[in-house]
Amino acid sequence: MNVEQMLGQSGILTLLGMGVVFSFLIIMIVCMYLLHAILHALKLDKDEPKAPAQSSAPAASAASAADQNAVVAAIAAALKSKGNL
Repeated sequence: MNVEQMLGQSGILTLLGMGVVFSFLIIMIVCMYLLHAILHALKLDKDEPKAPAQSSAPAASAASAADQNAVVAAIAAALKSKGNL
């Protein structure tokens, strides 16, 4: 087998490999488009906002602020115990 034959075979193999990859990408794009169409037809692509809790707004925000303060305090205590603060 001489150099020209080896280069010819490697060129064919390269084109074949690139063709397989390109074909797979086309199939993947078509499948994603079909999935989008199916989800849109079934109306599964809409994000429904979650209903807020039925508690009073000031009490909920105060509890949330207290939770955030507790988290900040825990992080500060952990950093202080490690000697980083």
